[in-house]
Amino acid sequence: MSAPSSQPTPEAPHPSVLIIYTGGTLGMRAGRHGLTPAGDIESRLTHALGQLPLSQQQALPPYEVFSYPDLIDSSAITPGHWTQLANDIAQRIADYQGVVVIHGTDTLSWTAASLAYQLQGLDRAVILTGAMQPLEAPDSDALDNLYGALRCAREPGMQEVAIYFHGKLLRGARATKQHSEAVDAFSSPNYPLLGERVGDDIVHYPSRSLAEQQRGAPRFELPDYNALGEGAIIRLALWPGITAWQLAAWLDDSRVKGGLLQLWGAGNLPDDPSLLAVLAKASGEGKLLAAISQCPQGSIHLGAYAAGQGLHDAGVLSGDDMTPEAAFGKLVHLAAQPLSEDDRRQRFLMPLVGER
Repeated sequence: MSAPSSQPTPEAPHPSVLIIYTGGTLGMRAGRHGLTPAGDIESRLTHALGQLPLSQQQALPPYEVFSYPDLIDSSAITPGHWTQLANDIAQRIADYQGVVVIHGTDTLSWTAASLAYQLQGLDRAVILTGAMQPLEAPDSDALDNLYGALRCAREPGMQEVAIYFHGKLLRGARATKQHSEAVDAFSSPNYPLLGERVGDDIVHYPSRSLAEQQRGAPRFELPDYNALGEGAIIRLALWPGITAWQLAAWLDDSRVKGGLLQLWGAGNLPDDPSLLAVLAKASGEGKLLAAISQCPQGSIHLGAYAAGQGLHDAGVLSGDDMTPEAAFGKLVHLAAQPLSEDDRRQRFLMPLVGER
């Protein structure tokens, strides 16, 4: 860990926020061949936050910075990185009021969903943020996002993993990246905001938080994970003309332990018995299969239409209104633990962190 950027006050039991810098656009600098990851993040953050109006500077908590020596391009993130980050947070979080994770935006919501499952029962906040423009770029959104994330990380009522971006505080297991260029890049299509920025203040909505909804939840303990091979969980969105042999090419591979299907509408599948046969075979082999809609808003209802009636009988679980990030991350989370097949299926159907 790098040297602290400000000294903790002795009277506070958890006097500061930990910033974990994993990489991403926020910390990049322009080079000869375009934007590239850049280090020296602690002094750069200190300089940038020092440009805020005095009233905003005074509202910030003291913080310390931990930077990964090998910065991660978010497009290269794997479930192995998620486990590493969760462990790094778990080892340090007791010494801080909260944690801010600086992350690339491409897979920020995927990491947030995974951390939400791995850190169930948090008694403080883990806030992920990033930027669409580097910290030193003209008119960058980075400083505003950092300011909001740091303010949210010390909020006592925030006891979960969340994303702060462009003035909005979103549940980590309910968020998705909706735009590749706009500064308002993230949304929560099926759950309201946990909070939002109004002027210099962050307004929180306690009734929407896990602290209110899951009172008495156990303090998190990282489970006994069995490392999954890369590609053990697949994601497949239907397309017109999909065939059984194409589906089998994915699911028949012995290295595959589960899969997320993105169906049409409220949960429709082509009227082709051979497709259901492939799914039933995979489910019968103990592979954990779940389905959500390709539509960003709304839920699926397996069997509401004749075209989707066979999915339940084939062993496919309903993901209700979960985002792809939340559903995929949950499959990874469950498959990595030493659970029985029945326990995995039951836990997928239960809301663990407000993801459904």
